[in-house]
Amino acid sequence: MLVATLLTNPETPVLERVTVESLRNAWGGGRARWLDPGVAAEFDLEAMPQNRWEVWEGLQALRIDLVVQPADGRRKRLLIADMDSTMICQECIDELADEAGVGARVADITARAMNGELDFEGALRERVGLLKGLPEGVIAQTLRDRITLMPGGPVLLATMKAQGAYAALVSGGFTAFTSAVAAKLGFDENRANRLHIAEGQLTGTVAEPILGKEAKLQALNEITARLGITAAQALAVGDGANDLPMLLGAGTGVALHAKPLVQAQCDVRVNHGDLTALLYLQGYSRDEFAPV
Repeated sequence: MLVATLLTNPETPVLERVTVESLRNAWGGGRARWLDPGVAAEFDLEAMPQNRWEVWEGLQALRIDLVVQPADGRRKRLLIADMDSTMICQECIDELADEAGVGARVADITARAMNGELDFEGALRERVGLLKGLPEGVIAQTLRDRITLMPGGPVLLATMKAQGAYAALVSGGFTAFTSAVAAKLGFDENRANRLHIAEGQLTGTVAEPILGKEAKLQALNEITARLGITAAQALAVGDGANDLPMLLGAGTGVALHAKPLVQAQCDVRVNHGDLTALLYLQGYSRDEFAPV
């Protein structure tokens, strides 16, 4: 049995009943269940529709996301998440670079690395090198003044943890940021790269080995093994090329507002919803969300 989920941004609830019912009728689906009026609905299917991606494309123009996935095992026991442009709205290294006066140069390298055009590890070393001499205090200042949480993140963490799930933040960014973001959102652990600091300044180097795409997949495998669960019971979310092995290795890998290269390889794509989409995709209704 499959389930089709339609969802949109809770800030602009444009999902109409006629849209859901028309698709349900066209695909011969079961009774529509509204998870959140105007925001998310789902219905069961017997088989994968042949025109799935054509329908997906048409709904994108209406600012509606569509996901078709197996109905069984949707509620996951592990959330493993990227940080930059996923759990927060920014790329931390770009924000630090802006403070250092090399923002445009670093942002260009970041964009190319996230789209898979550059080797992630090499691109990270190059960008960190451009931060040499930046005062250590700029990190705390950047966290305070520039970093904002992605909408829906607090309720995603609160709801999954209330249902007994474990949560891990795994980032190609830096521990100085992941530790703060993880503590704020309630992640159980965080992994990231460590910036070298000497005499109160960034040295322009990062601790080796660099946490890149293979390390993210390794984290998924290590954490599931430690918890005594399988990767099929994990929900992964990210947006960049360095997230792909982790996304493809998890039971459900969500490409969230992701780069084209990433979307092309992921069946679960969320371009319009916020992080609460990850709850709707697991079959949670709005009244099941934990308070935050």
